[in-house]
Amino acid sequence: MAATSKPTVGFVQTLNRRPLVKYLFWFGIAVALVLLGWIFNGLKGGFFEFPLENWVNIGVDWLIIKLAVVFDSIKLITQIVLNNLERFLLWLPWWVVLIAIILIAWRLASVRVAIFSGAAMYFIGTLGLWELCMSTLALIATAVLISIVLGIPIGILSARSDRVDNVVRPVLDAMQTMPAFVYLIPALMFFGIGKVPGVIATVIFAVPPAVRLTNLGIRQVPGDLVEAAHTFGSTGFQLLLKVQIPLALPSIMAGVNQTIMLSLSMVVLAAMIAAGGLGREVIMALGQVDIGRGFVAGTAIVLVAMILDRITQSLGKKRKMSTL
Repeated sequence: MAATSKPTVGFVQTLNRRPLVKYLFWFGIAVALVLLGWIFNGLKGGFFEFPLENWVNIGVDWLIIKLAVVFDSIKLITQIVLNNLERFLLWLPWWVVLIAIILIAWRLASVRVAIFSGAAMYFIGTLGLWELCMSTLALIATAVLISIVLGIPIGILSARSDRVDNVVRPVLDAMQTMPAFVYLIPALMFFGIGKVPGVIATVIFAVPPAVRLTNLGIRQVPGDLVEAAHTFGSTGFQLLLKVQIPLALPSIMAGVNQTIMLSLSMVVLAAMIAAGGLGREVIMALGQVDIGRGFVAGTAIVLVAMILDRITQSLGKKRKMSTL
């Protein structure tokens, strides 16, 4: 009888199957990091000082030099989209934009939301903030578009692969717990001052909900429906396109809604690096201690947020009803 050879077990499988080995491995990594900090910086204040700050600065400087072409390309594409969208919104007569918003709200939400949206946008115009509002909408639309293009595919990959999910999840945790001000630093270093770094910082801050809720929605698709699709010979792409995504649309739309809200919350912070829009009014009012000016700009931001929130929430509810 031929002797059967034992299958070789990879290093990663060994860590997963033997918890003690896994814990010892990570403990060894931690000890190595402490020793590295001691070697480089020595003992300070009773602690082994780890030179993370220096390493981050070195890494950023290296990225700026080596990936300058990549960052310039991203900046150019983002600038083209943002500038053209802003010019288009400012070129349109105010009443055309107003009617378009009313029709979109009526079609996607309800008559009540359409009336509120029209009244709110007209009120913003009476405050003398129409052009700044259009600039803000262009910035938000660009950031949300990039967030959706990046977030939904990553969410799909995370839902279909536990390994991808295990890698993506801690990254999203870090992105959501990091103070929003921190995102302005790399955006400034890689893209300079202006609207583009404001868009990039907004994308970093707003993309996690799109990833998480897309992942959640696809994972919550009933298993019997997935099995039925496999039984009828559906390929992986057909299963995703015709079963999982349609059933996950309410969750995906909730992610889009949260992405829009987080993008709006970054409007003021983005204005600190010359992103413009309504956030600039808030920053200028803060610098001049002009309470009235700040209140008016803040009210306009809140109204825009309410309009977008009502429309996207209603769209998500309609999608949910259609899948029941």
